[in-house]
Amino acid sequence: MNGSDNQFRELVHNLFGFFALHERIRGGHGKFIGLAGIEYTVLIAIGHLALEGDVNVKTVADHLHLSGAFITATTNHLLRLGFIHKMVDTADRRRVTLTVSSKGRLALEKLAPVQRRINDVEFSSLSKQEFFALNDLLKKMIKDGERAVALQNYLLTGSEG
Repeated sequence: MNGSDNQFRELVHNLFGFFALHERIRGGHGKFIGLAGIEYTVLIAIGHLALEGDVNVKTVADHLHLSGAFITATTNHLLRLGFIHKMVDTADRRRVTLTVSSKGRLALEKLAPVQRRINDVEFSSLSKQEFFALNDLLKKMIKDGERAVALQNYLLTGSEG
């Protein structure tokens, strides 16, 4: 803007600030049910994605924009803790379906009232319309971010993978 990137830098730093605070909130949600923040995030992602169909490591990794290896390690830990179930697909033994266990559902139910209060405060400055508009903008920005990562990979390594 007018030959300056100050507004862009302010936006990026505000995003960093918001997401750092949101990360702390996520960590607190996890701690409330005995999990690390990322474990909590993977657990709720499995529950959310299950509403749309079968969930596996790849669907969770794609949804959270994390590596399959990382999601595998995290889901193995959630499995050991009893928060999820893993079922091997009888048709394709390499494929595993992930579901939230009864222990996982109970933990999320215990967290829900506290989580609602915290989420309400975190987003209290937004009207309902602003909230929906922000969500729509973020969906667009995620797609742009994916394209930017692919371009960066291409420019740095000569491949888009």
